[in-house]
Amino acid sequence: MAGTEWDAWIGGERAIRETLSAVPAERMAATLDSLGADHPLGPGDGLPALWHWLYFVPAVPLSKTGRDGHPERGDFLPPVPLPRRMFAGARYDFRAPLRLGAEAVQTSRIRDVTEKTGRSGHLVFVSVVNEFSQDGKVCVVEEQDIVYREDPGQQAGAKPAPAPAPDVPLALWEDRATPGEVMLFRYSAVTFNSHRIHYDLAYATGVEGYDGLVVHGPLTASLLAEAAQKRADGPLTGFSFRGVSPLTHGTEIALRGIGTGEPGRIALEARVAETGRLVMSAEARFG
Repeated sequence: MAGTEWDAWIGGERAIRETLSAVPAERMAATLDSLGADHPLGPGDGLPALWHWLYFVPAVPLSKTGRDGHPERGDFLPPVPLPRRMFAGARYDFRAPLRLGAEAVQTSRIRDVTEKTGRSGHLVFVSVVNEFSQDGKVCVVEEQDIVYREDPGQQAGAKPAPAPAPDVPLALWEDRATPGEVMLFRYSAVTFNSHRIHYDLAYATGVEGYDGLVVHGPLTASLLAEAAQKRADGPLTGFSFRGVSPLTHGTEIALRGIGTGEPGRIALEARVAETGRLVMSAEARFG
């Protein structure tokens, strides 16, 4: 895979328009058990942070999906031949709430495509910048990191040894959650995410080598953001997250807030409750 092959994809753009119906947001609230039936979302309400993932999803025909259930590559995203795809992390600037009931536009641009080889084998990283606008005003900016990997049997080197017991920092607060099969199904449905690692146990374990159904990275990030938001005095103005290790269904996680020493900022992390293994690190900013 020559570098010049991917250079041609850098700068590629796509725009998607959609009227933000309240229905997906209501279904997300039910999936996360947030907001509650006493606070229904409707036209004019601001969309909670990170819930833009419910919208702007191309309705790709089933005949144009790949082996993993994702849309075939080569339309907007480059045709990277590595079979496994992961949403590795992202950074967000929340400038204004996206309002339900109004049309919004997502403009996407491929910022970079890079290749690396390491202990995990051959990797390709794709960086995408998404801007979400209403009435000509940019409301949310997202910088998204996507990584493509080899199948487990193709990865070079021996399987890594078990990690030592982690050094878990003290937390300001902690919530617990256990994403199960029903939550994963609902989240896949409301985000129109057909990646098989989230609902096809035989595929997730037998083909991609996971220990169970994989919890969506954005789902874990949403749980962290919601845990932080309910303890904050102001709105969420910025957020970032990085996936550290896979989380599989039925595993209890600790959603933790860690002090940063900076006003308006808090470090966050999701850890496996039983072992302390770090699943995701994040940071939230409030205004």
